[in-house]
Amino acid sequence: MLQNIRSVGTLLLAIFMLMMGSGFLATLVALRLQASGAAAFAVGIVAMAYFAGLAIGSILAFSVVGRVGHIRAFAAFVSLFSATSIAYAIALDPVFWALLRLVDGLCMAGVFVCLESWLNERARPENRGAVLALYMIALYAGQAIGQFLLNLGHAWPSMPFIAASILLSLAVLPVALTRMPTPPLPQGRVMRLGRLYAASPLGAVGAGATGLMLGAFYGLGAVFSRGSGLTDAGTALFMSATILGGVALQWPLGKLSDRLDRRKVLVACFGASFAICLAIVLGAQGRAELMAAGGLFGGMSFALYPLCVAHTNDHLGAEQRVSATGGLVLVYALGAAAGPVPAALFMDIGGPRGLFLFIALCAALVVVFASYRLVVAPPVPGERQRRFLPLPRTTPLTAKLAPSSREARR
Repeated sequence: MLQNIRSVGTLLLAIFMLMMGSGFLATLVALRLQASGAAAFAVGIVAMAYFAGLAIGSILAFSVVGRVGHIRAFAAFVSLFSATSIAYAIALDPVFWALLRLVDGLCMAGVFVCLESWLNERARPENRGAVLALYMIALYAGQAIGQFLLNLGHAWPSMPFIAASILLSLAVLPVALTRMPTPPLPQGRVMRLGRLYAASPLGAVGAGATGLMLGAFYGLGAVFSRGSGLTDAGTALFMSATILGGVALQWPLGKLSDRLDRRKVLVACFGASFAICLAIVLGAQGRAELMAAGGLFGGMSFALYPLCVAHTNDHLGAEQRVSATGGLVLVYALGAAAGPVPAALFMDIGGPRGLFLFIALCAALVVVFASYRLVVAPPVPGERQRRFLPLPRTTPLTAKLAPSSREARR
């Protein structure tokens, strides 16, 4: 394990600092817009802009890295991200902030392409699983811990934006000063969406629905939290509990899906997400109950995307895995871009808990579709199921960190 950490240590440090500096911006932006009197619909539009930038950037970033190289591209993406982070303090205007979030999404996609290319280059067949695990720990730990930077705004309202800019700027240093060789130029292959749906209807629909659910949550979860009576500190804790809950349950749910018909585990996870959201809508009150509900919601919903990837891969050969994951990342990002606006309309009509009513509806529709697939399509034979691996919802390059096709079988 120590050798695994040493081989990618500078990259993990950069990832951790990047996520600390950027992971709480969605929460901060939503809280500031709400405090200014903006409607939930306006907050949803701003949230949509970030995920739209992420989707566009996941396609364009490969050509940028190919033209100028990894280090220059990484420095450019992070420098621009640092500039936009502090530019929020110039004026609190939803249109201006939507443009900034669009640029943030573009930059974040480029950052993921650069870092995941390096991780793929440094990983070896014998330690790919360990490198992927370390990457996810750095990614989600930085995002969860960064939520508490919200508390800096009590003394000076601009301080959280300044802190984000500082952390993002410092994240350039481990990569800019690295002596690691430049990895090969990444290939951003994306399977056609029609081919992806034909290979695994449930995988494609599930990934898109997961994007709708989590895009709505990340964009408007802070608005729900404040509307439920939590302070900024309570909101930070709620968001962090949801993220950490998502990390905690991915592995056990994935291992369960290795032993059963994976579609049944997907139905169970979407069904549990529906039940948890309905409980929040109808009854969850008080700080402790909301924290517990957030952790359970994260545990179920964060497992959905990697389960959809694993189910799709069960139907494909090893040579198609990366392009299929690229297609699923795109489907997820499109869903995430589409989710905040209708969720905001639910909140404008039904109050803060309308967010989880919208998420519950998305989960219920997938349960219906997945139940239909259970009836009309046979299960994948157990010997053909690939071993589940937790995956972040970033770029198709994470699929290359998974063990080889021979190792991935049970």
